[in-house]
Amino acid sequence: MISITAIIKSKIETTETVKEMVHNLVANTRKEAACIRYDLHYTDTVFIIWEEWKDQAGLDIHNEQSYLKDFITASENLLAAPIQVYKTTQVL
Repeated sequence: MISITAIIKSKIETTETVKEMVHNLVANTRKEAACIRYDLHYTDTVFIIWEEWKDQAGLDIHNEQSYLKDFITASENLLAAPIQVYKTTQVL
């Protein structure tokens, strides 16, 4: 299993737009066969997605999906910082 944490920080004035875009991303991603978990958490202008994938092949397929690529492109000017993505290993 592969765990990913993605942190998305919107500009204050674009938070609602980014929220709608992230909700769309989550809804589409949860339909993917290799997606075990794709949970969205947020506060103010920070959106955190906690992901779990069956395997690297499934994650690779996700990374090629048009809705993910479209989200990255469309959100670029709406964010306060670049999207941070961390591939992590569970310790406890």
